[in-house]
Order: sequence, then C-alpha cells, then structure tokens
Amino acid sequence: MIIKAEIINQPYSGQFKEKIYDISTPWNSQNWTWVKFEDEDYHEWCGVFRGYPRAVALSKKYNKVLVLTSDHLFQVDCYSRELFDYESQTPYQCLTVTPSGDFIIADYYDIQKIESTLKVKSPINSPIKMDKIEFLGWVSNKLLIRCDEFLNWDNHVVLELCGDTYEITLKDID
Repeated sequence: MIIKAEIINQPYSGQFKEKIYDISTPWNSQNWTWVKFEDEDYHEWCGVFRGYPRAVALSKKYNKVLVLTSDHLFQVDCYSRELFDYESQTPYQCLTVTPSGDFIIADYYDIQKIESTLKVKSPINSPIKMDKIEFLGWVSNKLLIRCDEFLNWDNHVVLELCGDTYEITLKDID
C-alpha cells in the first residue's frame, strides 16, 4: 500500500522501478512528471505521469493518490497501484488534501472538494469572486489561500479554508 508520494526530478535510469501512467490522446504534451512512492515496507518506486508537474496529494481516508499535471488529473489506488480514474485537459492549478483526508482542488476561479472519486466533487463557496488562486499550505486545520479579487486585480487577498467546515473566510492581516 502506498503511504507516501512526492514529486521528484527525473531519476537516474535504473534508480527506481518505474510504472508509466499515460493517457493516449492527441493533445498530450511531451512533458513528464515523476512521483516517488513509498509503500508500508519503505520500498520506493516511481510513477511516471504525462504532463508538466503541478501537485500530488495522498488521502489515507480514501486510499487514493491524486497527481495533477498540465495534461491530466490522475487518481491512483494506494492498494493496487493502478490508475483508478483520470480527467484530461483539466483547468486545475492547485491541489492539496485536508488533514481529515478530503482532496481540495482549484482552477483559476473556483475551489472544489473531491471525495472518493473524481466524479464526486462539490464546490466550496467563497466570500469573494476569486482569480489566480494559489494554495499557500496548511496551518493547523486551515488552508491559506492567496488570490486576487475577480475584476479587481489590485485587491490581493489571503483567505482561510477551514478543514472541518469547508468554509472560506477572509484572513485578517496584522
């Protein structure tokens, strides 16, 4: 079972066993993403995914790994190591996982929660219309998000997403 996943630079040939995850479409780029996986016995291996690297997140709650590249959003099963599902040509830019194990994904304008499969998504409402969303990371159970207010690009804001309630609030800047 996969217990850890991280994006790495292309490894030396033969450094790791590799498994290629490729989706055959005419729109594929020539870029590739390498993700180093670790199993419960601390054996390491690499998954090779089509597209330029954006993010990777592992959910122990759902036993799935999401790999976001410029070409696709891949969902890999932690037990079988097989591709469970995918979406091609996605607009997504950011990906993370909550401390409780739900995936959070964002394109430039909207944030969504993904549960057990890529088909189970729910929008997360924001107090402002957002543009250029960027995840800054987790502080305790709060995801810090930087964005611009849509159609008011001089208004740069920091928001917080609560990992329990999925409520987004404006963060007070001291």
